[in-house]
Amino acid sequence: MAPISTSREEFDEIPTVVGIFSAFGLVFTVSLFAWICCQRKSSKPSKTPPYKFVHVLKGVDIYPESLDSKKKFGADEKNEVKNKSAVPKNSLHLDLEKRDLNGNFPKTNFKAGSSSDLESVTPKLSSEGGKEVVSPDSLKSSTSLTSDEKQEKLGTLFFSLEYNFEKKAFVVNIKEARGLPAMDDQSMTSDPYIKMMILPEKKHKVKTRVLRKTLDPAFDETFTFYGIPYTQIQELALHFTVLSFDRFSRDDVIGEVLIPLAGIELTNGEMLMNREITKRNVRKSSGRGELLISLCYQSTTNTLTVVVLKARHLPKSDVSGLSDPYVKVNLYHAKKRISKKKTHVKKCTPNAVFNELFVFDIPCEGLEEISVEFLVLDSERGSRNEVIGRLVLGAAAEGAGGEHWKEICDYPRRQIAKWHALCDG
Repeated sequence: MAPISTSREEFDEIPTVVGIFSAFGLVFTVSLFAWICCQRKSSKPSKTPPYKFVHVLKGVDIYPESLDSKKKFGADEKNEVKNKSAVPKNSLHLDLEKRDLNGNFPKTNFKAGSSSDLESVTPKLSSEGGKEVVSPDSLKSSTSLTSDEKQEKLGTLFFSLEYNFEKKAFVVNIKEARGLPAMDDQSMTSDPYIKMMILPEKKHKVKTRVLRKTLDPAFDETFTFYGIPYTQIQELALHFTVLSFDRFSRDDVIGEVLIPLAGIELTNGEMLMNREITKRNVRKSSGRGELLISLCYQSTTNTLTVVVLKARHLPKSDVSGLSDPYVKVNLYHAKKRISKKKTHVKKCTPNAVFNELFVFDIPCEGLEEISVEFLVLDSERGSRNEVIGRLVLGAAAEGAGGEHWKEICDYPRRQIAKWHALCDG
């Protein structure tokens, strides 16, 4: 009887062994299939799209095809010696290897020509065929500084321009800024970063990273724009906006720089340039649209009722042709934001109807130190929402904004509505 029981046990173990081998075979087959699919996918040639933007941070190129070796930071000394003779004497020279621990350049390493010498390279943009490329008022930052602007120094921006004919790519390298003003009164420093866009289309918008607590930030960031023909470069202009990051409120605008590219020859390789940062020209623009606001101050309950009614004549979006507007309402007390609200988004319309009411508690008696900021923004998925226009109502506001505020102070418990033109954000 013993041999018969042993054979039954061996017979019962056969399905278990077969199941184990089947599982190993299935795992091997799936792994082999996945490996074959990956090999086929990697073997396909990568096609360069008609337009592609590339950002190089600290010399690391994220695009599969890297630029020339002379564009990489830390290139060998032989390449630097060869390219040294190609740089004009009056151009800015940067020794990228001699930076301190914070990534900043020593002041003694700069040999920059005067800004007047570089000004002659970039004449004003002209209008061809009745189509104005850039308005004459916007060329303020590229012309000579007035006596009032010379008194308020906002620093200098250093950058370089290059066109890669082999890849049909326009390359902008934001090197550094020097002598920025302190926007934080407590620490007497700033947290600067730079926004850049290509005019007049305003499609290609980029920005650098934020550098903490410095007035001489060294960015060393390269932005590459593919699909821009060299013949089109002469019709474009670069607009740099220098800002200081603020964690608790809107970022402070330090200044701006505008560079018309008409007359700039990029056939000889990289061109190093510097420009004085000028005060941002904040002016009213009829193209920003209008906003209908109703206000009511309740002196008994010390509350302010704000009704965002309508918006009209909002500018069209560059990509879709229509904007998706919404309104952000910020309440300030002594220049400190104490409350914020926002309306719903209205899809694809330049004339939005909101009809949304907000009630704010006023922390003080009276409205002398209170102001309300309205930001009309375009909702965009996957990127930061762009400011379409801005409106400030308060005792210190000028024009219609100050008059509207005075009326609600003189006539409490009365709802007063008015149209206001939006300013540039």
